[in-house]
Amino acid sequence: MTNSKNNTKTFKNLESAFAGESMANRKYLYFAKLASELGEVEIAKLFEDTANQETGHAFSHLELLYPKKEMTVEKLLEIAMEGELYECTVMYPGFESEAIQEGQLEASHEFKDQGQESSQHFELFTKAAKRFGVLKKVEKRHADKYKEALKTKLLTPM
Repeated sequence: MTNSKNNTKTFKNLESAFAGESMANRKYLYFAKLASELGEVEIAKLFEDTANQETGHAFSHLELLYPKKEMTVEKLLEIAMEGELYECTVMYPGFESEAIQEGQLEASHEFKDQGQESSQHFELFTKAAKRFGVLKKVEKRHADKYKEALKTKLLTPM
């Protein structure tokens, strides 16, 4: 889902801000879990409350990145498929390779597992997208190429 506004510095900054707020949310929830396990219930609650605020910040950034008035189910699925496809074909395989080169086998296994899971997510979104016709253009293009190839083969003497 590329358009000219996606190439602005503001768009990139919103993506970075969203990533930071999202990461803070997950990190603080993890810290809350650890604090709770360490018997520090009040500190765990502080981390949980802060994590919820970080989620609010992340959603505010998302509303600017993906304005509700521009979104359809088809667009949402397309964006999700793009993200999962990138994760399972580029990001995680690259991370896995680098971890192996650095001898970080535990991390390489984690990256491999996450890449496989991203692939499964991509497949689930793809199946859902077919219901909404997101893939009709791609499928039509493939069908047209196939028909053209058949026509050429039938017209070509053997």
